[in-house]
Amino acid sequence: MAADPVLHPVIRLAGVTRVYSAGSNAVRALDGIDLVVERGEMVAIMGASGSGKSTLMNILGCLDTPTSGHYELDGKAVNGLTRNELASLRSEKIGFVFQGFNLLARTSALENVELPLLYDRSGRFAGRESPAPEALRRVGLGARMHHVPSELSGGQQQRVAIARAIVTNPSLILADEPTGNLDSHTSIEIMALFQELNAQGITIVLVTHEPDIAEHAHRIVEMRDGHILRDAPIAEPRDARRELASLGAAA
Repeated sequence: MAADPVLHPVIRLAGVTRVYSAGSNAVRALDGIDLVVERGEMVAIMGASGSGKSTLMNILGCLDTPTSGHYELDGKAVNGLTRNELASLRSEKIGFVFQGFNLLARTSALENVELPLLYDRSGRFAGRESPAPEALRRVGLGARMHHVPSELSGGQQQRVAIARAIVTNPSLILADEPTGNLDSHTSIEIMALFQELNAQGITIVLVTHEPDIAEHAHRIVEMRDGHILRDAPIAEPRDARRELASLGAAA
């Protein structure tokens, strides 16, 4: 029987370890990670270079597999899946947002957003009207869908990337330094968009090295040397919309 989506968390890691071979040495990039992310949460992962946060994101994104331990994504056990099964799970369950946007330069915003639909193996979108225009409208780019990336600002390009991440209606968005290439004002605009999508029920896990960006989440998970050093809720997350309104009033 399939797991009830209401009852299980989107992410459940139990004792996850990832060991890499470096010559004759074994490097423990992750060492016994336990982590649960409930449906509808927004979690920020922080840590210095080498802390294990990138390895953790690769495992969460089904781009890598644990050496030991257990990972469930949206109620499905990831351990033991083949490469093709991992690709199918990734396509169906996860939307990715990257620091560098990763848009095709000569392709319109609409066509960029449609790319995940071409690789979807579930058949959910066969014979249906494309959800890409609506995804672009959700991120405020309904009037720019036929523009190529060079005709868009950095913030608009990241919005296209976010539309691409949500177009398949995934269970989880993984965002890796999503504001790293943006100025402070545009960064707040992107966090306002993430908070809006999160309020609509989308679970978001983001990696950031910026404490002020992390404070827009519900929780901060801080990593060091392959361990979770701290996993703490934020009593009052920063409200990006309020910050934007305040900046507008001060201008």
